[in-house]
Amino acid sequence: MSKIRKIHFVGIKGVGVAPLAIIAKEAGIEVTGSDVSDTFITDNELKKAGITPFVGFEESHIIDPDLVITTGAHGGLENIEVQCAKEKNIPVLTQGEALGKLQSGEILGKKYLGISVAGSHGKTTTTAIIATILSVNKLDPSFVIGTGEVPSLGASGHFGRGSYFVAEADEYLADVENDRTPKFLYQNPKIILITNIDFDHPDVYDSLDSLKDAFLKFTQKLPQDGSLVICGDGMENRSFISMFGGHKKTYGISPDNEYILERISFDKDRMFFWVKSGETILGQFSIGVFGEYNAKNALGAIAVCLELGLSIDQIKKGLSAFKGTKRRAEFIGNLPGGGLLYDDYAHHPLEIKETLSAFRKSFPKHRVITIFQPHMYSRTKTLFNDFVASFDDSDEIIITEIFPSFREPIDKNFSSRLIVEDLKNRGKNATYFLKNSDVVKYISSQNYPPQAVVITMGAGDIYKIGEGLLNG
Repeated sequence: MSKIRKIHFVGIKGVGVAPLAIIAKEAGIEVTGSDVSDTFITDNELKKAGITPFVGFEESHIIDPDLVITTGAHGGLENIEVQCAKEKNIPVLTQGEALGKLQSGEILGKKYLGISVAGSHGKTTTTAIIATILSVNKLDPSFVIGTGEVPSLGASGHFGRGSYFVAEADEYLADVENDRTPKFLYQNPKIILITNIDFDHPDVYDSLDSLKDAFLKFTQKLPQDGSLVICGDGMENRSFISMFGGHKKTYGISPDNEYILERISFDKDRMFFWVKSGETILGQFSIGVFGEYNAKNALGAIAVCLELGLSIDQIKKGLSAFKGTKRRAEFIGNLPGGGLLYDDYAHHPLEIKETLSAFRKSFPKHRVITIFQPHMYSRTKTLFNDFVASFDDSDEIIITEIFPSFREPIDKNFSSRLIVEDLKNRGKNATYFLKNSDVVKYISSQNYPPQAVVITMGAGDIYKIGEGLLNG
């Protein structure tokens, strides 16, 4: 693998694949790639990296690469370009396999101390926080973060000269049809951070127990001198901690954690909080995002960096430089009437609830308008009642039709209109729109004033509504 000179990436615009392509490019490997013509949040960082994807998928795009790396989307291992590569005896790796081989140094020919960040919610932000702390302190880590550009880092992927490789660790399957290995099982880190374990992906996990089993297999890959850093709040996390027998550090709000979060406060665009370890006060920290859940994410990053031997002052310095990530409570701009427009990736009921609670606390005098696009029929049906109950902190709720995943068929007998009906029965101001374009017309007609916060929310293409509202 260390002799690879050219890699072709299938589905190069995906948030899991784009950072791998950028790392390869920075490492001096020739990069080609292909994807659909749609706009992606990774477009700008790929352009900055000098990578211009082919449009569409064709056999002619396989121009003698040494390796092909493929997304799980667009047919995955059945994609025409992947099949062409196999016919030519060119090695093929899924995104999950490739990330594991990058982190281990097998592709780049370099040994790293691997740090993997897993969890049902918050792993993207927490990965970015750790990478930012290390980067600000001139440790030049390599990293892979499942999003677009990160303000404090630049691109979502980086080939660093330092000894650390920070990777987001996804519990989803490498390829639903052909490789049902959870992606994170291809990683072999020295430190694993788990933010939380919550039932998600009902299309591939039939229960919370089966999901926990996957997480347990992942933590059991830690070497004897490795460490698990895990949030110790909540029943599910606590039960998981009791199952793990290795070295571990816990963090959270509960006083029985080893690192305890206290006294969270907000001032304009910054959040402040105190950290205690036993009877020792580690001090006050600040970060450029808001929300209690982000304070927990930051605390997990602090615990990891302490495990690595960084000083409190180094951690404070790095943490204060973090300003969020793409599609995580991201400020998009002001609407014509002065209203504030934000975008967020929240697509699970707990994420929605926590995100809206954070907005309510940060903007107590504002009217909160949520535009939500459910993602996946299986998730929406399985967690239906939880979705209905997740919008309590929103004054107005607009819901569009379900954004279907490539992984499942469209269910013509089910619609997100049903969520709106139940919300109305709860006395909520809720409206259903079939298309994003219908929402753009409606929001444009409302002329929301400066005392309004409008949030587009979901894992599909809901973020494009912001482009329509600001660009006309």
